[in-house]
Amino acid sequence: MDLIFNDHRLPMFNHIASFYILDVHMPTGRMNMTRLSNCFLSLALTVGSTSVLADEIEDAVDYRQGIMNVLRYNVKSMGDMVKGKTAFDAADFARYSKDLAAASGLDLLAGFPEDSLNDDSDASDIIWLDWETFQEKYQALQEQAAKLAEVATRGDEAEMKQQFGSAAKTCKGCHDDFKN
Repeated sequence: MDLIFNDHRLPMFNHIASFYILDVHMPTGRMNMTRLSNCFLSLALTVGSTSVLADEIEDAVDYRQGIMNVLRYNVKSMGDMVKGKTAFDAADFARYSKDLAAASGLDLLAGFPEDSLNDDSDASDIIWLDWETFQEKYQALQEQAAKLAEVATRGDEAEMKQQFGSAAKTCKGCHDDFKN
């Protein structure tokens, strides 16, 4: 079946038309424009919805990577103090721990919708295969980060360093299982 529009055959649209249009010819031999419009509208909505879905996934990946960058910045800043790479400053440490707790309180899991695995991400596909464990590990990070922020308010350097070690182990435990 060929589509005819303004006396021109449009053979490249045959497969689309045969799928979406049952009666493509009017008695005069001209195409029914309403049905052609519906065909193209269906095609546009299909392509458009795929594009919107891809944009939503890309936004979700950007969201989770943004949170991870904030987490990494604060952990690294405190880790440098703990390791002696930078001078220990209790006020700065407390600020970093507060920011870590705040960032870990964000819904990072929303940044991992199905089909959001991509080459630009360090996320392992194991996340989606073992979602429950991933959730548990993120909850453990939230708890450890909150505890670190609480400990840091007291200003005891030894206690801060000890709790930082516990929080850092929580991060590493998740990365060992779920990061490429």
